[in-house]
Amino acid sequence: MRTTPDEARRVLRAQLGDREALEAVLRSVQPPLRRFVSRIVGATEADDVLQNTLIIIARKLNWLEEPRLFRAWAFRIAARVAFDLLKKQRRLPIHNSDDAVLQAIAAPATPPSDQALAELLNSERISPASRAVLALHFQEEMSLAEVAAILDVPLGTVKSRLAYGLKALRQQLGNQRSL
Repeated sequence: MRTTPDEARRVLRAQLGDREALEAVLRSVQPPLRRFVSRIVGATEADDVLQNTLIIIARKLNWLEEPRLFRAWAFRIAARVAFDLLKKQRRLPIHNSDDAVLQAIAAPATPPSDQALAELLNSERISPASRAVLALHFQEEMSLAEVAAILDVPLGTVKSRLAYGLKALRQQLGNQRSL
């Protein structure tokens, strides 16, 4: 999901002090941000993370030099706020990247459906880092390069998190089918 030209104009107007434009921009980005942060921290904490994210966006909007990059910038802020919360709660597992293990993970024949992702992304079996990549890539339809920029991690890290996340999704789907 990219910043539309209309949204970029509203961002410019908001940067010039137009309160209605600021409210419109925040309303437009709120649903996808909430969906994204709920995948990382869970539904119970998503509202707090979203509120903190929107406050930061409102305070720092004037620092954004390229209004057309607003959506990516907003997702980056949301990711940082969500991961900061997980670090404070000590819920962020650390995964060591091992290229040999990643090479052994088979690529999916087809990406999971939106419904399957929505149901399975809430699982605690998938790391928050992998859930963030899966949500941005499949639900928000961002390229892996865009996901890397938003999460401020190398492209290789995004690919490994995607691989781990897809592996966990496949395992969960296999477990559900065997029931």
